[in-house]
Amino acid sequence: MRRLFLMLALLVLPTLAACGSDGPTSVEDTKFAPELGVDLSTMTRTSNGLYYKDLTVGTGAVVQSGQTVSAYYKGWFPSGRSFEQLQPPSGAYPFILGVGAVIKGWDQGIPGMKVGGKRLLVIPSDLAYGSAGRGSIPPNSILVFEVEITAAR
Repeated sequence: MRRLFLMLALLVLPTLAACGSDGPTSVEDTKFAPELGVDLSTMTRTSNGLYYKDLTVGTGAVVQSGQTVSAYYKGWFPSGRSFEQLQPPSGAYPFILGVGAVIKGWDQGIPGMKVGGKRLLVIPSDLAYGSAGRGSIPPNSILVFEVEITAAR
């Protein structure tokens, strides 16, 4: 009897474990914490599944790929748990836009903003850290960012 139970467990457990591993959840099927203010119906969706919404339209120059951009940002998981932020009085984060210096979701979601603008980005896993994850960000994580552009040159 014990042997039969063990054999059944060895057959059933891998099947049950596989039920939750069908790959990343789509952005559309994700439940977002209310405090994030994510309402996909009011956001623009790009062809590759990135969602964005301007929270504040800047008054400065339009940001373009190839420029060195500086930004303050906050990053959350859909649950509302913060994983990283860079806010004043710290210096803004500088990076070259559009050359892979940041995640694809930023390279694709920031062009067109104006300096001084603030944008909410909902980034699918494949435009973030994908199946590899990174540091405290687990594999296949959908990420939410609020990005404020402070400079572009």
